[in-house]
Amino acid sequence: MSDFILVLNCGSSSIKFALFDASAVPLPRKAAWSGKVDGIGGANTQFTEAGATAEAIVLGDAQPYHAALEHIRERVRLRLGGARLEAVAHRVVHGGAKYFSPIRIDASVLADLGSYIPLAPLHQPFALEAIAALLQSRPDLPQIACFDTAFHHTMPDVEKLLPLSFDAWQRGLRRYGFHGLSYEYQSIALAERWGDRARGRTICAHLGSGASLCAMAGLRSVATTMGFSALDGLMMGTRCGALDPGAVLYLMEIEKLSLHDVGQLLYHRSGLLGVSGVSADPRELLPKEAGDERVELALALYVRRIVREIGALVAVLGGLDLLVFTAGIGEHNAVIRERVCRALGWLGIGIEAAANAAHEARISTAESTVCVAVEPTNEEWIAARHALALLRTA
Repeated sequence: MSDFILVLNCGSSSIKFALFDASAVPLPRKAAWSGKVDGIGGANTQFTEAGATAEAIVLGDAQPYHAALEHIRERVRLRLGGARLEAVAHRVVHGGAKYFSPIRIDASVLADLGSYIPLAPLHQPFALEAIAALLQSRPDLPQIACFDTAFHHTMPDVEKLLPLSFDAWQRGLRRYGFHGLSYEYQSIALAERWGDRARGRTICAHLGSGASLCAMAGLRSVATTMGFSALDGLMMGTRCGALDPGAVLYLMEIEKLSLHDVGQLLYHRSGLLGVSGVSADPRELLPKEAGDERVELALALYVRRIVREIGALVAVLGGLDLLVFTAGIGEHNAVIRERVCRALGWLGIGIEAAANAAHEARISTAESTVCVAVEPTNEEWIAARHALALLRTA
């Protein structure tokens, strides 16, 4: 009889899940079963499992997030049959200055992680809500937190330090970096696919609704674009990315926006959605840009910010051997990839149009001085792998 590890990735309105067969050696990279609940708290909540059509579900108004979690748990129980659930692994966005390795969660750890909610308000509270619910109902079931900030622990202090008074550093105000589970997977997959080239000067572009870049040397993080919070760096779907702090002071002092209003603006009404006024998704924006100047400008700014930040990381690395696109937009949007690479032509990058359109593993030409790759991410497998390793050494 197999044992399984359940991985949960909790966001504000969705819970993604994946079930991995922990008895298989090595741990399979493809989940035995996976899916998500979307639209939690809204009028159209759906449950989707891999290979099946989405189905509408009703969660009720009282505690829709708890109801969504319970719906997943019930489906997992049915899926397992008589098999044992060995542990639940959680993607936890922020580990702060204390947690650099996966850890089994108890009440004390949960309280610690709650102190980081202001640093990742779109993700942290919802992961912790799921953890707390499971701790209460299944205290016997091991729960493992895997941190998105942990992979960037290898960055030098000069990359972590904020240019504030030094006592801010001593209080824990620093650049942490995010999307670490995705970049950790890239450090494994790229070494397997590209060997020594991946161990050189690599930049990974995790482009999804949230987006960041990571510069790697020797497959370790040496710099990244997200910093103290998940607002920093690249322009994103609804988040602003790097912003002159004077603009925030202006909004609060001159336009009299409250702290809450500024938070809503920067996290939910900026980025592609804010500039275009239409959508946060490039798939919806690209067909509209020819007839809409704001949409055209939003996409141009989105690409420009990626190009600018890649240029900065190339300077930090002292050159570039491998450029990798990953996550939803990075893996599936050939137009965005082509525009970014065209603007980086000065690096000697050349793109093979047919390979790019087909989302092939290598999309650069034979003559390109930089290898450009597309590598699907697999954060869930990384979390399951960490959980399994922690349980086996406990």
